[in-house]
Amino acid sequence: MDPYGNDYSAALSPVDKRKAEAKKAEIEKRGAMSEEAAEEEATAETLVQAAQEQGAGSPPPENPPPGKPADGEGEGYLTHLTDLRKSLVKGISVFLFVFIAVFSTINLWFPYVTKGHDLVILGPLEVVKFYMTMSAAIALGLSLPLLCHFIWQFVKPGLNDNEAKFIGLYSPAMLLLFLGGVAFGYFIIHPLSYEFLLGFGAANFDIMVSAQEYMRFLLMTTMPVGLMFELPIVALFLGSIGLLTADTMKKVRKWSYVSLAVISALITPPDFISQLLVLIPMAILYESSIWLVRRAERRQQSAAIAE
Repeated sequence: MDPYGNDYSAALSPVDKRKAEAKKAEIEKRGAMSEEAAEEEATAETLVQAAQEQGAGSPPPENPPPGKPADGEGEGYLTHLTDLRKSLVKGISVFLFVFIAVFSTINLWFPYVTKGHDLVILGPLEVVKFYMTMSAAIALGLSLPLLCHFIWQFVKPGLNDNEAKFIGLYSPAMLLLFLGGVAFGYFIIHPLSYEFLLGFGAANFDIMVSAQEYMRFLLMTTMPVGLMFELPIVALFLGSIGLLTADTMKKVRKWSYVSLAVISALITPPDFISQLLVLIPMAILYESSIWLVRRAERRQQSAAIAE
């Protein structure tokens, strides 16, 4: 049987039959062999010779053996893995460099994090945890533009024209919206909710805030808000690939507001002030998303009519 799946046919052509009869006579002359065995051996040799003359002994390029990649496919996988490794190495290197720089300048940024609040530590390791966690968060925010650039370089070859154009145009807007959300949480949500909760408990308790709990509260009121501010970009992307329309967003507006209220309650501290402060800008961003998707649809319709 052909190792590449091209089985030889058991039927002989008239020309091959004559060759097989000649080989059969030669085999019978060479040694004592039964007529049936000589005929089988002659037929097999003739089939092999005919197949080799037709080129069946070499693997066809369009049908590679099962379990064996086509020409160039293995190299493509290795290229993708190499590109992924390079992107990961560059991203981790940038993050570690910024992390070391931030960690070595703790005394410079520490007052901006604590904002003058009196904090206590409950153990020697809590100091290390606080410094490491806050340094990692700040380093992630500072290295985010370069990390996004490395990710963009890796995924760009696999995107179609619309996706590549969309990400290329709106990547700066994504970064600005994220930083705007973090700034909104840092300057507005965090101080108001922090003072509200401390004032709410000061009537019946002696307030003593640990550094670890303060860090968790600060991250809770900043990072999730930055991600929520990406709503217009997500809506535009879904609209560009045809999964979302402005009319659909209008029809589900009420349920969307309920969902935003639930999400704002999950990502913020358990107080009404924080939830309301997050819900109001999210509602504004949702309405802005409807307007942006509608504008993109009109632009696409105009381009289609022009063509």
